[in-house]
Amino acid sequence: MITALLQLLDDALALDGRGLRFNDDTALMGAVPEFDSMGVVAVITAMEERFGITVDDDEIDASVFATVGTLRRFIDGKLSG
Repeated sequence: MITALLQLLDDALALDGRGLRFNDDTALMGAVPEFDSMGVVAVITAMEERFGITVDDDEIDASVFATVGTLRRFIDGKLSG
């Protein structure tokens, strides 16, 4: 899962390979310049397409996007729920 998520982040945010070096502790929101409001939309769209999940507006808050790990746990929860 982590490899797929890192590839998704790298692709959606056009990080040119930087995203592939992230880990669970890597801060996203406020730390990665490309992860602005448009970046959030791009990542959500990519998550829905790549993982076949639906993300409702009321499920999204800054805590989901705090780190790679919080985002991974959110996706894991959607996939198992």
